[in-house]
Amino acid sequence: MGSAVRKGKAVLPAEQAARPGREQPPRAATEDYHHEAQNANNGQAITASCKNKDTDLQFKIQAYIDKNTVMIFSNTACSLSAKVKELFKSMSVPYCSLELDQTEDGQKLQDVLYELTMETSVPIVFVQQKQIGDYEKTLKAHKEGKIQKLLETKGHDHMQDSYDYDLIVIGGGSGGLAASKEAAKYGKKVMVLDYVTPTPQGTRWGLGGTCVNVGCIPKKLMHQAALLGQALQDSRKFGWQFEEKVKHSWETMTEAVQNYIGSLNWGYRVSLREKKVTYENAFGEFVAPHTIKATNNKGKEKFYTAEKFLIATGERPRYLGVPGDKEYCITSDDLFSLPYCPGKTLVVGASYVALECAGFLAGLGLDVTVMVRSILLRGFDQEMANKIGEHMEEHGVKFIKEFVPIKVEQIEEGTPGKLKVIAQSTDGREIIEGEYNTVLLAVGRDACTRTIGLDKVGVKINERSGKIPVSDEEQTNVPYIYAIGDVLEGKLELTPVAIQAGRLLAQRLYAGAALKCDYVNVPTTVFTPLEYGACGFSEETALEKFGEENIEVYHSYFWPLEWTVPSRDNNKCYAKIICNIQDNERVIGFHVLGPNAGEVTQGFSAAIKCGLTKAQLDNTIGIHPVCAEIFTTLSVTKRSGGNILQSGC
Repeated sequence: MGSAVRKGKAVLPAEQAARPGREQPPRAATEDYHHEAQNANNGQAITASCKNKDTDLQFKIQAYIDKNTVMIFSNTACSLSAKVKELFKSMSVPYCSLELDQTEDGQKLQDVLYELTMETSVPIVFVQQKQIGDYEKTLKAHKEGKIQKLLETKGHDHMQDSYDYDLIVIGGGSGGLAASKEAAKYGKKVMVLDYVTPTPQGTRWGLGGTCVNVGCIPKKLMHQAALLGQALQDSRKFGWQFEEKVKHSWETMTEAVQNYIGSLNWGYRVSLREKKVTYENAFGEFVAPHTIKATNNKGKEKFYTAEKFLIATGERPRYLGVPGDKEYCITSDDLFSLPYCPGKTLVVGASYVALECAGFLAGLGLDVTVMVRSILLRGFDQEMANKIGEHMEEHGVKFIKEFVPIKVEQIEEGTPGKLKVIAQSTDGREIIEGEYNTVLLAVGRDACTRTIGLDKVGVKINERSGKIPVSDEEQTNVPYIYAIGDVLEGKLELTPVAIQAGRLLAQRLYAGAALKCDYVNVPTTVFTPLEYGACGFSEETALEKFGEENIEVYHSYFWPLEWTVPSRDNNKCYAKIICNIQDNERVIGFHVLGPNAGEVTQGFSAAIKCGLTKAQLDNTIGIHPVCAEIFTTLSVTKRSGGNILQSGC
C-alpha cells in the first residue's frame, strides 16, 4: 500500500507529499543535515540523524517538516489525531498530515520519529519546523498563543521564495494603494488587483476607489459648484453688477470633474509603476490558502500565490429591494458622471451621502426632495444633524419624513425621463405617490466581502453586515490575511483612516515598526450646504458614557463676516465643545456648523489629539475676524441656559 498524505481534507499520493500543490506552496527542503542528535524536547526543528535507522527515512521525515508550515504525523484510527486536525481547521490554518497506518513503511517511520522526538504516540505536530508534540502539548501551545506566534514568524526567506508575491492587495482604493506602495518601498514584491463591477445602470470607473471616482473628490467639487452659485447671489450686495441671466450647465461641470478624476486615475497607475507594484484590472477571489484567482473583464482567469494578503475592497451603495429600484434608480456611483442634468430629484435616505447630494443639487437650482425613514445622520450628533436639516429646508429642500418607497415605476423614457414613486409611511397607515425625473438612493452601503472567496480560506465575517472583525493590527482570524478600510467591523468609514491604516500595516509587516492606527478622535466633515465638522464624542454619546453630571457643554451661534453684508443666515452657524469635568475639562467633543468647517476642524483635531482642555482654549488668542475664533471665546454652557444668539460679527 502506498503512503497517504492528507492536506487539509484532500488525500495526496505519497510522491506528492514532499511537493504539496498550490493550496499550500512548498518550502525548500533543508539539505544541511547534521549527524548528531538534538534534544528532541527543546522545541527546535529536527536536524539530527539517528545512526541506527535508515537515513532515507530521516530525510523523508525532514522533508515533510521543512516543506509544510504545519506538519502532522498522524493515524487515521486515532481520535487524538482527528482532534488535532480539527483544531487547525478551527484556526483556518492549512496543514499536511502523513497517515502512518496507511503508509507502506509507516511503522519504520514511527520508530524513527520516536528516536528523533521522544514522542511515543501520534499525533506528532510541527509548526514552522518547530516540534510542538502530541495532542495535549499542541492544545496547550494553542491556548498559550505559542502556535499563533510561530505562524506569524517572519524571516523565512526560503518560504517567501515559493510564492509569486510577498503581498497581494485586493482593492485599488485609497487604503489599498497606500499599503501597496508602502510595502514596495521596503523591497517587497507587491500586486494590486482592482475591478469595478458595473452598476445596474452600467457605470464603471478607473483605479483609485470610491473616494476618487464616486465619493469625496467629485462630491466636494460639485459642492463647490453650488457654493459658487450662492457667491454669485452674494456678490451683488458687494457691488458686482451683471445683466445677463446666470445659469448652470450640468454637462460642463461633469465633464470638468470627470477630466480631473481621469488625471488622478492615470496618476495612480504611473505611481504604482514607479514603485514597481504590479497592477491588474481584475476581480480577485480566494480559491485556496495563499492562492487567489484574478478574472479580467473578458473572463480570462489567472492564479497567483502570496505570503500575505490585504483585503481593501470597500463598500458599494445598497438598493432598496423594491420593484423598480435597480431598473430606474441611480446611486452616488452613477450621479457624478451622469451625462444629463437629473432634473427634479427625489433623494431617498438620511445618510451624509444623501444630504450632501441633496444639498449641492438644490444649490445648482434643482427641485430636490429628501425622503427620510427615521432620523438624519444616524451616528452623528443629533443636535447638529437637525440644524443641518432645518437649514436645508429654509433653502428650498423639501423633506418627506417617516416614509419609505415601496415601488418605482417609469412613466416616460428620456434623459431624464419621468418616474412615479409609491411610498408607504413607516407605520404602514398611509400611501403617497410622487413624480420625479430622477430617484437617487442613498440608504447605506454594503461591504464588498461576500463574493471574494473568504469562505474558502476561513476568514470570518459578520454575516449580517458583511464586515470583517480584525485585531488591533488589522489582522483577520486567518493569520496571513489582513483587512483595512470600510470593510472593517466597528471602524470609521473614512478615506484618510484607510490610508493611515494601510501605511502603518505595511510598516509593521515589513519595516519592524510597532505603531498602530489610532481610530480615536478622528476628525470628519459632512459637506452639506452648511458644512458640519466634528471630532470626538457626540453629545448623546458623551452623556451616556460619562454621565450628565460629568459633562459640560459650551456653545454659541456665530455669524460669518462674509454673510453680514448679504444679510443672510444669521444665527445658523453653530459651535459646540463637550468637556469632561472630571478630566480637567478636557475637550472630548468638537462640533462646528459653518463655512469651511473641514478646515476649522482639521486644525482643532490636532489639539484634541494632544489633550486640549477648555482652559487652553480660553488662553488661546483668536484670529479676527474668522469663524474659528468663536472657539476661543465660548463662555455659555448649556447647563446655564444662557443666551447664545449673535447680533453681529
